[in-house]
Amino acid sequence: MIQLQYIKKLILLLFIIIFTSCKKTDWVENYREKEKSPFGNYIISKEIDTLFQEQNTTFLKENFYDYLLFNDDKDSTKNKTYLLIKNAASKQTAAGTIELLNFVKQGNTAFIALNYFKESFKEKLEFTTNNLDKKVSSIAALKRLKGEFYLKHTDFVDAPYVFERNIRRNYFLEYNENKTIVLGTTKIDSEEVPNFVKIYHGKGAFYLHTNPVVFTNYFLLNGKENYVENLLSYLPKKSILWDVHIKSSKYSDTKEQKPSIFKFFFQHETLTWFLFVSVAGLLLFMLFNARRKQRAIPVLAPLENTTVAFTQTISNLYLSEADHKVLVDKKIVFFLEKVRSKYLIHTLNLNADFIKKLAAKSGNELQKTKYLIHTIIALNKKPECSEEELIGLHKMIENFFKK
Repeated sequence: MIQLQYIKKLILLLFIIIFTSCKKTDWVENYREKEKSPFGNYIISKEIDTLFQEQNTTFLKENFYDYLLFNDDKDSTKNKTYLLIKNAASKQTAAGTIELLNFVKQGNTAFIALNYFKESFKEKLEFTTNNLDKKVSSIAALKRLKGEFYLKHTDFVDAPYVFERNIRRNYFLEYNENKTIVLGTTKIDSEEVPNFVKIYHGKGAFYLHTNPVVFTNYFLLNGKENYVENLLSYLPKKSILWDVHIKSSKYSDTKEQKPSIFKFFFQHETLTWFLFVSVAGLLLFMLFNARRKQRAIPVLAPLENTTVAFTQTISNLYLSEADHKVLVDKKIVFFLEKVRSKYLIHTLNLNADFIKKLAAKSGNELQKTKYLIHTIIALNKKPECSEEELIGLHKMIENFFKK
């Protein structure tokens, strides 16, 4: 009997151990350095000393702005490489952005891999990005996103680095060619577009990547470590300041609190009663004088311009049908008609000669004009178009005619 009770307790204990030890795999992209889930940064944070041999690595315990502000040792902020691998720079404030720019301007380096860059940061460095999968968020939908990456260096083979999941179509759309070098590309709709660039800033440089997921545990354990090693090999041999991005700044963008006038009233009993009586009198005055002293003058509404309403109705009709291909075709027809009327160029053959003439007459850069025309040709051939492709085409045409 005693043995039977012992066996029952042992079986119960085994069940408890089994069910408590089995954890469901977390497929969320968290980019945390202590996280061992597929899309955490545990492995690369532990292997950073191997990747950067003879280079010291410091994991920041405070916000980068606070680190620079209260670091008395000025030599500790020289000849450094700032490194950030996250989904977005959520802890970076406006003042933090300025300090980071000044940090690099003084001769340091920054390697930043993000899905979403702050607008103020992009404006300062004169670049824009386009994320065609910014609305994709579910684990199942992200799993279907595949991608091919290339590195533009003679030391690396020209073969693509193929990634089988969670690769957003995120790339650099516009940038200042005078201070930007394209180091890597990704293939989107059979065309290579930049996703890894070097932007010179003062005496230093920013290395920016639009796919931070390649640094996570999942890909480092699935034979993609060569791509990460090759990416980081571009960086100069400097000590690393790794921003774990877990704390907000205690001092950045904080405003000095002004003393409240009511606080002074509440410190004295007589002034407190005076305040209450004054407020009560004001409320009574407003209550008894709320009626109008004269008849209201009727407002005659002006005649409406129904052109905008009609245009809105037509556009809503297309949007309700979700026929983005029709809108794309109309945008292309509009663009070609405006080219014919404004620049007096035939649009029958959209060849290399046409692109050169269009770039010269419009004042746009040849590379941007070529990318726009190739996009139009590709979208015109497709039987269907997505909303992101429609929005991207609209922005490109608007930017083209701003010149």
